[in-house]
Amino acid sequence: MTDETQDALVATGGEPITESFDPTVGDEGGAAPSGPSLGDLFGGLSTRLVRGDLIFAFGIMLILVTLILPMPRWLLDVSLALSITFSVLVMMNVLFIGRALEFSSFPTILLVATMLRLALNLASTRLILTQGHEGTGAAGQVIEAFGGFIMGNNFIVGLIVFSILVIVNFVVITRGSGRIAEVAARFSLDAMPGKQMAIDADLSSGLIDEVEARTRRKLLEDESSFFGAMDGASKFVRGDAVAGLLIVFINLIAGIIIGVGQRDMSFAEATATFTALTIGDGLVSQIPALIVSTAAGLLVSKSGVTGSTDKAFFGQLSGYPKALGMASFLMAALALLPGVPMLPFFLLAAGTGTLAFYARRNADRRATETEERERTAVEAAPEEEPIATALALDELRLELGYGLLPLINDTRGYRLTDQIKALRRQLASEVGFVMPSVRILDNMQLAANTYVVRVKEAEAGYGDLRPNHLLIMDPRGEPITLSGEDTTEPTFGLPAMWVDESVREEASFRGYTVVDPATVITTHLTEVIKDNMADLLSYAETQKLLDDLPKEQQKLVTDLIPAQISMSGVQRVLQNLLAERISIRDLPTILEGIAEASGYTNNITLITEHVRARLARQISSANMSDSGYVPMVTLSPTWEQSFAESIVGQGDERQLSMAPTRLQEFIQALRQSYDRFAQEGESPILLTSPAIRPYVRSIVERFRPQTVVLSQNEIHPKAKIKTLAQI
Repeated sequence: MTDETQDALVATGGEPITESFDPTVGDEGGAAPSGPSLGDLFGGLSTRLVRGDLIFAFGIMLILVTLILPMPRWLLDVSLALSITFSVLVMMNVLFIGRALEFSSFPTILLVATMLRLALNLASTRLILTQGHEGTGAAGQVIEAFGGFIMGNNFIVGLIVFSILVIVNFVVITRGSGRIAEVAARFSLDAMPGKQMAIDADLSSGLIDEVEARTRRKLLEDESSFFGAMDGASKFVRGDAVAGLLIVFINLIAGIIIGVGQRDMSFAEATATFTALTIGDGLVSQIPALIVSTAAGLLVSKSGVTGSTDKAFFGQLSGYPKALGMASFLMAALALLPGVPMLPFFLLAAGTGTLAFYARRNADRRATETEERERTAVEAAPEEEPIATALALDELRLELGYGLLPLINDTRGYRLTDQIKALRRQLASEVGFVMPSVRILDNMQLAANTYVVRVKEAEAGYGDLRPNHLLIMDPRGEPITLSGEDTTEPTFGLPAMWVDESVREEASFRGYTVVDPATVITTHLTEVIKDNMADLLSYAETQKLLDDLPKEQQKLVTDLIPAQISMSGVQRVLQNLLAERISIRDLPTILEGIAEASGYTNNITLITEHVRARLARQISSANMSDSGYVPMVTLSPTWEQSFAESIVGQGDERQLSMAPTRLQEFIQALRQSYDRFAQEGESPILLTSPAIRPYVRSIVERFRPQTVVLSQNEIHPKAKIKTLAQI
């Protein structure tokens, strides 16, 4: 394709995919666990047996009843096993969730677990104090097993182990997790206004839609509520630890008193029995409490980490091979110290060193894979057009329906692209105007045989063609006697007819004008360009015309611009000439006229009129008839005086101010005269005095733009003239 035409690519796309943020999505960028959750299982069970809310209410009532009524040993064993299982289940859920908000019911679960342990503590206390004299199995087998296994038949060891568990739970885990929850709740509440403003800003800028904004606001509210609830729930764990410590102290002292004072036991026997029972009970309650406290600490310390706990823990801990290597080196150095057992430290050094090696290799592999994916994505992704392409404006555009596309590559005749190329050269030689490149597009929204000519993307003309047919017109204006489809010629609006190509010779023999579809488009494009040459002559084109002048003319340009007139002033003068279809090919003469006129005026209109007088030979020759004379219609002295008296203002503000009724009389008289000459086959010019010519032209171009209006200074002295009439 030549530089005058460009191909258009029509791209079709699917519907856009809108991604929304889902707070229930799991880690690793995937979906939430696909298996059934506890809520699903209990929900399915409740649909078969009874409503789930009734089951939960019944369970809470049982916990409260346990605080009042005694509990048999077998039921206490089952309940203690249930408490341990429940705490382990809570811990496992915390370990495997992706984000903290996925376990937003944790504060409620923590309260229920605390109530269950306190109720079981009270039930076991009742059994220990009432039946403790019977032996270490008085409170059930679970308490007896824990007491015997942990103490190892030494109640002092049991007391120490129990005390350490309480200290770890109360002082370390509970205090730390409570502080984290408190700070997280405070920061979450403080940051809420800023986060809400950020969401509103993204919504206003169009980055997210209303559904996405609503989802983010809900997530923000849930986050603030969760950390606020966790701040309060941490007090449950601390109170549970304190209550467990007091219950152990009460069971131990009260049990010894009851055993010695009421059950006739010796002090040593009472101390051994009630200590075993008390320590076993304390361990059975504190171990689940420690598990739940650890789960609470893991949950609140997870903060913004996404993914299950093992991925967050091992993934980040082993993410730095240098750290593992330094740890391995330190373990090996410790193994060489005197008195330090060599084997365990060497084993640890070898293990951490191996981990460092594999971590480094995995890091290199991931880096290579990431680079490969990024390179593939860049190669596969279509190159995004710069924003400047969206701002670019087509000076000339020809849009064709799909039925006219064969005209571009028609091998049987003169191709449309070749005709446009020839048109560009023709305009340059006739008018001195370099036509911009024409962009040819196939517009699927147009009818199959329709074309549209656009100037700066605004429609300037259109037509409907018949491919493989010929358009014939009678230059005499008489009806066409051949058979075909009557139509109107799209360029000048003349009567015409589409006929088959087989009647070309007959049409030519009868004197009809015969043109093919490509020529129809080219002719229409030519007239559109001539009508819009002034708009198409840009500042850059003006500069290019001046730069292309011969070397001997460059001195004139240097002296003229910008000393006497600016480049935009020269552009306006050229545009005024092109607006009346006066050739600017004789650019040196035009520049000389501008230099002469700019010596006494800066008015672009007056400068243009002076340049037109310098181009009198060219203008007269262009309007000469075939008979060798310039046909003209003159204005009467009355109209000359009327126009001269109607011009008001000074300098650049001069304008025509004639009464509307008077203007209507002038238009009516001019139209009648020129309609008569058109019937006679004449196209005379309208001759006026130089002072009023621009103002008369501004009136005439509104209803007869094809009429040429000249001043007396624009008629060359040697030109033959013929006055046909007077207005």
